[in-house]
Amino acid sequence: MKVTVISVGKIKEKYFVNAIKEYEKRLGKYCKIDLVEVADEKCPENLSPKDMEIVKDKEADRIEAKINPNSYVITLEIEGKQHTSEGFSDTISKLMVTGNSHLTFIIGGSLGLADRVKSKSKMKLSFSKMTLPHQLMKVVLLEQIYRAFRIMKNEPYHK
Repeated sequence: MKVTVISVGKIKEKYFVNAIKEYEKRLGKYCKIDLVEVADEKCPENLSPKDMEIVKDKEADRIEAKINPNSYVITLEIEGKQHTSEGFSDTISKLMVTGNSHLTFIIGGSLGLADRVKSKSKMKLSFSKMTLPHQLMKVVLLEQIYRAFRIMKNEPYHK
């Protein structure tokens, strides 16, 4: 199983970097993990709706260049489906059993994802109705992927 996480923006905060490295190490036992960062587009405050779309389109170009066309694409979106940890684990397990050996998760930038990236998604996933910073979202996503594998293997992990 291969898991790719494509995220917009570079993680600069050391505490997030350390948490990401820790989960990357832990996940190595269960899958091949590939963390891909694409540059975010600098955008000032008070952008017009048209300018917001231009920013998201530029980021979409970078994201699309990194998507493996044979992977199962999962976008993180506020409008996506929410799961329990057990339900998320079950979903990943079912995807694996049905021949999806490469999952690609996509985390957008501060303005979210362009519609054309969302249209490539086979599953829209939400962790909350709240907006979370992409740095924190990456840590949460990796932790939940790790938890999902632990649940699949019936290995202990705190509830």
